[in-house]
Amino acid sequence: MNKSLGILGGDLRIIFLSELLANDGYNIYTYGIENAKKTNLNINECKKIEEISKFCNTIISGIPFSKDGILVNAPFSTNKINIEEVLNTLENKTLIAGAIKQDIKEKAYKSKVNAVDLMDDESLTILNVIPTVEGAIQVAMESTDFTIHNSKCLVLGFGRIGKLLSNQLKKMGSKVSCMARKDRDLAWIRAYGYKEIHIDDLSKNLNDYDIIFNTIPTLILDKEKLNLLKNKNTIIIELASKPGGIDTEKAKEYNIKVIEAQGLPGKVAPLTSAKYIKETLEGRKLI
Repeated sequence: MNKSLGILGGDLRIIFLSELLANDGYNIYTYGIENAKKTNLNINECKKIEEISKFCNTIISGIPFSKDGILVNAPFSTNKINIEEVLNTLENKTLIAGAIKQDIKEKAYKSKVNAVDLMDDESLTILNVIPTVEGAIQVAMESTDFTIHNSKCLVLGFGRIGKLLSNQLKKMGSKVSCMARKDRDLAWIRAYGYKEIHIDDLSKNLNDYDIIFNTIPTLILDKEKLNLLKNKNTIIIELASKPGGIDTEKAKEYNIKVIEAQGLPGKVAPLTSAKYIKETLEGRKLI
């Protein structure tokens, strides 16, 4: 077994992952996390991406791999790491990351890089919901001067995050409403004891909530719907990936408080998230 692994950029999840892997005896070669605190002697900081390519056949990067499709997501680095340069350097290597954009996957294929997207793994995606939901509730509690108990909460979307978030809010005593499009989801919403709202009827109900959580990555709260909230103190928490579901410019114009809360697993529970990633890498025999 090759006991050398590369770490390329990434947030706190990947920093903790590098420590966990080093503790297991892997020789870790890093690039793009030079500003992160590292304690294990098996972690070697590289000056160039070429050094990682020299020592490692498998390189692990962040979730998401990139935010703009041009640079590697590397919040703990002062370097701007160009994705095309990385792919050219990692020919015949395996690059493991999360939420890799389709065009990057295609470029990786052309560059003879085996790009593995961790977020294609259903179990990891589900496990990531747990810190996302805990973080969303934490954000809500820190951003309001009232309790979740007895508050009126609206969850937009009834996918993985929407289901667990609604469940936790109800357990805390919130009056929960959920918006969905499909009749099946609306039926489940009613079965769980939440108030069901069809997407077409959203405008009729918007002005009745203290907190709105959005989990849908397409525009839902547009100018017309936000106009119904501009005289309220409703807080909107954006959980969906970019571009999200809220017209943030219009919300700002209407003085509506929108809290961008994407990427919560890496912010509120990076160690737990790192353990989930490690379990996935080992379970899929990627390391």
